[in-house]
Amino acid sequence: MSDLFAAAHLSDQAPHPLADRLRPRHLDEVAGQDHLLGRDGALTRLIRAGSLGSLIFWGPPGTGKTTVARLLAQETKLAFVQISAIFSGIAELKKVFEEARKRRAIGQGTLLFVDEIHRFNRTQQDSFLPVMEDGTITLIGATTENPSFELNAALLSRARVLTFRALDEAALEKLLVRAETVEGKPLPLTPEARETLLRMADGDGRAVLTLAEEIWRAAPPEPLDVAALTEIVQRRAPIYDKAQEGHYNLISALHKCVRGSDPDAALYYLARMLDAGEAPLFIARRIVRMAIEDIGMADPQALVVANAAKDAYDFLGSPEGELALANALIYVATAPKSNAAYRAYGAANRLAKEHGSLMPPKVILNAPTKLMKSEGYGSGYEYDHDSPEAFSGQDYWPEKLGRQNIYKPVERGFEREIKKRLEYWEKLRKERERS
Repeated sequence: MSDLFAAAHLSDQAPHPLADRLRPRHLDEVAGQDHLLGRDGALTRLIRAGSLGSLIFWGPPGTGKTTVARLLAQETKLAFVQISAIFSGIAELKKVFEEARKRRAIGQGTLLFVDEIHRFNRTQQDSFLPVMEDGTITLIGATTENPSFELNAALLSRARVLTFRALDEAALEKLLVRAETVEGKPLPLTPEARETLLRMADGDGRAVLTLAEEIWRAAPPEPLDVAALTEIVQRRAPIYDKAQEGHYNLISALHKCVRGSDPDAALYYLARMLDAGEAPLFIARRIVRMAIEDIGMADPQALVVANAAKDAYDFLGSPEGELALANALIYVATAPKSNAAYRAYGAANRLAKEHGSLMPPKVILNAPTKLMKSEGYGSGYEYDHDSPEAFSGQDYWPEKLGRQNIYKPVERGFEREIKKRLEYWEKLRKERERS
């Protein structure tokens, strides 16, 4: 019955969202993906060569992944079949594959577009492999998540990953101009409000057209300023999945800003994460980690401050506790930096694994039994508090390993003082070895 309705074009008479009405009909109408569809773009070259191969489209929502897949089928004369991993299972896939085999038998290829392909499990992803290899289908999978994390290595090895970029403001503006042409009227916005609208879209072409529709639907008598625009469209939530790549990108940015001693940028990413709904205690744990890894003994107080901020958030909650996190973030970003302790611990781990269970020197072993005393356990040990300057200078390393130098403090912050102590003790050690 639905086929009869389609044949009669009854659906054309139904209302369609603006984004659907403005969907490009040719590849050169796609906005914001010139690196793929420009004269020397990756997809342009594949079309020119006459062979697409299987592809994975990776990029944020509203960047044209579905539209481009549909237009590629049109360009290459392949039958276009679209499914969503959210609503499909193995039974549905088997049916799609069988229909593709029938088309192939009569000389018709199939471009299978799988939206949200990352939502298929390993078994479902593996089911694509044989039909990709024998040419039954040309697969185009679309995902908003990093394929390296979400797709099987076997599937990735048989497909080329193409990255779709979030639309910049010029591309979004181009969409708005097209929308105004189709609607036959300008958007009732002040120049400042128009710029704000573009930022609200967050690089999503579908979003900017949906927001434009909301504005026209409101039919304001006068152009909207920024405040009125915000009131009407209610501000679109940032694109940020706390369990996926957006989460890792922002926490990585936050950590590197602290390591790079840029408190302003660090505060910006902190605000971004909190605004998007990130768990504040996750951020607090990361600030503690920054204090340990990137500051260490250059400012031992950094760990105290970071832990205090975590406790303050636990005690105050949101929003007051978020200021404690901001304070701690500023502290660690402006603290002197050293990864000497981090590197020393790594070196110690490598030594321990490479040299096995070496016996400590008997001089520092306890001798609770007569047998152990007779074997020399504890013999010759010097109690450091009884030595001049509370330093005996004895060698505590396993004999087969010898003395090692793995902690190398830097000339910054408190580690400058530690370095002076270590150099002084080394001087005393050498003097006592000579005497």
